[in-house]
Amino acid sequence: MKRVKTLGDLKSSGYISKGIKQELRDNLVKRLKGKEEIFPGIIGFQKTVLPDVERAILSRHNILLLGLRGQAKTRLARLLTQLLDEYIPIVAGSELNDDPLNPISRFAQDQIAEKGDETPIEWVHRDQRYVEKLATPDVSVADLIGDVDPIKAATLKLPYSDQRVIHYGLIPRAHRCIFVINELPDLQARIQVSLFNILQEGDIQIRGFKLRLPLDVQFVFTANPEDYTNRGSIITPLKDRIESQVLTHYPESIEDARKITVQEAKLDEAQHQVEVPDLLYNILERISFSARESELIDEKSGVSARLSISGLENLVSSAERRMLLNGESDTIARIADFWGVIPSITGKVELLYEGEQEGPYLVAISLMGEAIRQEFLTSFPNPDKFLKETDVDIFEDVKNWFGDGNTIEILNDESDDSYRQKLESVPGLTSLASKITKESNAKWAAHELILHALAEFNIITKELVDSKLRFRDMLADMLGDLDD
Repeated sequence: MKRVKTLGDLKSSGYISKGIKQELRDNLVKRLKGKEEIFPGIIGFQKTVLPDVERAILSRHNILLLGLRGQAKTRLARLLTQLLDEYIPIVAGSELNDDPLNPISRFAQDQIAEKGDETPIEWVHRDQRYVEKLATPDVSVADLIGDVDPIKAATLKLPYSDQRVIHYGLIPRAHRCIFVINELPDLQARIQVSLFNILQEGDIQIRGFKLRLPLDVQFVFTANPEDYTNRGSIITPLKDRIESQVLTHYPESIEDARKITVQEAKLDEAQHQVEVPDLLYNILERISFSARESELIDEKSGVSARLSISGLENLVSSAERRMLLNGESDTIARIADFWGVIPSITGKVELLYEGEQEGPYLVAISLMGEAIRQEFLTSFPNPDKFLKETDVDIFEDVKNWFGDGNTIEILNDESDDSYRQKLESVPGLTSLASKITKESNAKWAAHELILHALAEFNIITKELVDSKLRFRDMLADMLGDLDD
């Protein structure tokens, strides 16, 4: 079809023009029949969000994606371009993407009236048919709809009553395109009113012009429920005109969350020398899950998936830095490396009053501790309940070793050899670690997990002193001091 260069050739080719909503619907129907993947890279929405979006497209609806931050709303909107035809024809030089068989602008109509079947046409790729605008309080009606351009009027020596003096806004220029407005509640109410006619009747009015532009636009809006109370709101008549409201959500399983994090994390090629055990991936995701349930964090604000993504990047970078300092060619990430993840946590959670009293650093430490406890409990019973209900103490060797006054210190930048020797020196730790994993790359993280977990359950004591973690039995130290 791209060989077609004139309107006459287009007519002869049998091309049939269709509205963008019908175009999306037809292509979705083909994908569904062929059982093709429709939204590649979207994980965890297969049984919830995506069916709702597909139903909205089949119904030829405008869509509102409503959800907390970091729930892939914008990414999902951008993927809709994959459901457009690869190329569509427009009248050459048209700023409104005029359909040669159904022109709406004065420019295109004049071109066709003058040149007839010799009117030149151009082909626009689907990637160019996506327009996105971040809603901010300073957005004006002129930005979205358009306004009279006095400079154009003076240059062309035209009266203001002539349609050719109009400077079109983003929405008219998105004719036959997908138009996305992010953070819709941030638009002032009077600006939201300007969208009424476009959504209901599909046309616009500019500065009182007797002008009707029957625009063909697929609208997708995104909004955060938090905005309804904090920064603004979607006015009721506008919500009424958006036919489908689709609720998004955070990943519902650790497995889905891990896939998203690995997919989105931007790691340097050289960082592949750092191996991250599955155990640490799980702990990282559990930090986000714990944050979303924490009483110290504002659940209305949400905890973005970006916490885990940037956390993985920092975890790998912490291990890489340690590896470089020790002159090692490769390394395996440790739980101790999570201290480098703290900056990724503190900047991505909105604290409630109680959390502010604790401070962001201590809240991050608390979230890490909760994640470690949860991961530990997938392999072992709760030590507190277990010791009360049975005479067998599977942690006895480890407890006795610390009870004898022994201490283990793990430095943040300690070499792999020294790190492993210290963990091996604790009796009973290796056999316990084997219950967590049989994978060689994860066994040292499993050793360390047990120490951290026993500290979280107050069986031993953990202290962070001068960039090193110290595990000991505080009671044994006190009794030793008394003996001295």
